[in-house]
Amino acid sequence: MDQSKEKGAVLKYLAKFKGQKRTTPLVSPVPTDILITLIGAFLGIAILSILTLEYMTPMLATPLGASAVLVFGAPDAPLSQPRNVILGHALSAIVGVTTYQIWGIHWWSVTLGTSLAVLVMLLTKTTHPPGGATAMFAILNAAKPIYVLTPIIAGSLLLVLVGIFVNNLSPNRNYPRYWY
Repeated sequence: MDQSKEKGAVLKYLAKFKGQKRTTPLVSPVPTDILITLIGAFLGIAILSILTLEYMTPMLATPLGASAVLVFGAPDAPLSQPRNVILGHALSAIVGVTTYQIWGIHWWSVTLGTSLAVLVMLLTKTTHPPGGATAMFAILNAAKPIYVLTPIIAGSLLLVLVGIFVNNLSPNRNYPRYWY
């Protein structure tokens, strides 16, 4: 009897892998919003790139590219709101830098730092998926504490500011939905 219960539990678990039938249609944004997304992502990353390359001010980190997708491509999503973008990145950067400073670069320190960043974001209700990459990037690039301020906090603040100005050009968008 014990074996049949275990087998049933395993089959039930494996049945989850097939997913469920979609109940809502895939929707595409209206052309205006697609253009707004393109302009916003272009301007946001352009500003960060110009500050980084022309003025030798470190404002660009690869996780901010993923944030641009969320801020401009999914501005209504809870994970795209300013609190999540700014604090999710900042807390993850702190975790990543601290992890590197204590343990250096090892397969397990990268794993630990990224996992701890996810945990911290969940506990603080600041989940922002690119934050995991922020922590990982910090460890893999031997980031110094200044990484938290620039490029991470400054870069995420600039993306949110551009998001506020550009997303609200659309009559269909209201960014941010909320601040806190």
